[in-house]
Amino acid sequence: MTRGRKPKPSHLKAIQGNAGKRGINHDEPQAESLTEVPLPPEWLDPIGIEMWEKIAPWLVGSKILTDSDIPNLEVYCAAYARWRQAEKDIAKNGITVMGMNSEVKNPACTVANESLKQMTTFGSALGLDPASRARLAVPGAKEAKNPFKDLVGKK
Repeated sequence: MTRGRKPKPSHLKAIQGNAGKRGINHDEPQAESLTEVPLPPEWLDPIGIEMWEKIAPWLVGSKILTDSDIPNLEVYCAAYARWRQAEKDIAKNGITVMGMNSEVKNPACTVANESLKQMTTFGSALGLDPASRARLAVPGAKEAKNPFKDLVGKK
């Protein structure tokens, strides 16, 4: 295994910028970003489908989502659904539940923690957390959101 950070893919360097001015791998396989929002998989929980329908349009519109990223999105949405279900169980039954002889940690706490770890990992890969999103440079975003753009240079 190699040490240090994983190299950033070239297409993400183009979107996020290349602040370190490191060399770009021009031989890297390139994937085309999707132009249409893919349908969620049939097996996905309704809570996961709800999350898919919230974030997939943003990922496609930002030119982040490619065919090879769909499994990451599936895992993120499935983990989100598991986390929500585990949190419901914790709210209903508490952090501890009665075991064979004594109170034990609610197994839903473990599910919630593992799901949060998966959401963090796969969400970061998709640019869904604040730190990853801050590094994104979506083409045309500055111009579209600046209401004062037309006033610059006028007297």
